[in-house]
Amino acid sequence: MTRRNVLLFVARHAIAIALSVMFLAPVVFLGLTSFMTSDQTLTSQPWPTSWHPENYAEAFAKAPLLRYLLNTLLYAALATGFMLLASVPAAYGLAKLRWRGRSVTMVAIVCMMMLPPQVTTVPLYLFWADAGLTGSLWPLVLPMLAGDAFSIFLLRQFLVTIPDEYLDAARVDGAGEWRTLRKVVLPMARPGIAAAAMFQFFYAWNDYYGPLLYTSENEANWTVSLGLASFRTMHHVEWHLVSAATMLTMIPVVVLFFFAQKAFVQGVTLTGVKG
Repeated sequence: MTRRNVLLFVARHAIAIALSVMFLAPVVFLGLTSFMTSDQTLTSQPWPTSWHPENYAEAFAKAPLLRYLLNTLLYAALATGFMLLASVPAAYGLAKLRWRGRSVTMVAIVCMMMLPPQVTTVPLYLFWADAGLTGSLWPLVLPMLAGDAFSIFLLRQFLVTIPDEYLDAARVDGAGEWRTLRKVVLPMARPGIAAAAMFQFFYAWNDYYGPLLYTSENEANWTVSLGLASFRTMHHVEWHLVSAATMLTMIPVVVLFFFAQKAFVQGVTLTGVKG
C-alpha cells in the first residue's frame, strides 16, 4: 500500500480506529500489568521492567480460581438455560398471538426493565432467607424460570420480524402453537435467541452484586467476580495478581463470543426492524 492509500484508509476508518484503541487500551494495560511485579504496578512505567509469567500460577495458589470459575460457569449456564426456557414462549406469545391484555403486559415488561434492582433487594432476600437458600447460587438462578424482562423484550422484537405467513402455513397443516414454536419459529429465531443468551451469559459471568448479596457468607459458592476481591488485603491490593486472574477469567467469554459473534451480531442487528 502506498502512503496515500494508507492515509485514505485511516481517514475513512478514523472513528472505528479511535473506538478500537479506546476499547483495547484497557485490555492491553491489564495484560501488561499481569506480568509486572507488585512494586511496579500502578507506577509511571507502563511496560514491565521484567516479565513474570509466574503471576498466573501464583494467582491460582492464592485463591481457588478453578472453583470460582466452575461456580461462575454453573451460574451463567443455568441462568441462561432457565431464561431461554421461560422467555422464548413468553416472547412468542407477545409477538405472534392475539389475546386480551397483550399490550398491557408488554408495557408492564418494559416497566420491569426500568425498575431498579435495589427496590426489590430486601423483600427478595427475606424470601430466599426464609426458604433457606441464602449462601448458595440458587436465589440467582431460580428466578430465571420466570423469565427476564429484557430478554423477553429483545426476543419479542426479533420474533416480530418473522413473517406470519410461515406460522399460518404450519397452522393450516394442523400444527398447534407449541409445535409451530418448536418447528417453525425456533429455527428462524436462532440469531435472536443467540443474542439474548449471550447477553444473559455475559451478565451472569460478570455479576458481582448478586453473588455478593447471597453467597458472601459461603466462600465455596463464590464466583470469579467475587473471588477477585480476595486479592485485596486491609492495607494492600496485589494488582499484578488481580490482573492475572482477570485475564484468566476473560478467556472463556472471549472464546465464546469469537465462535458465536456472527449469530450475536445478526440477532442484535435484526432486533427492532419492526416495532
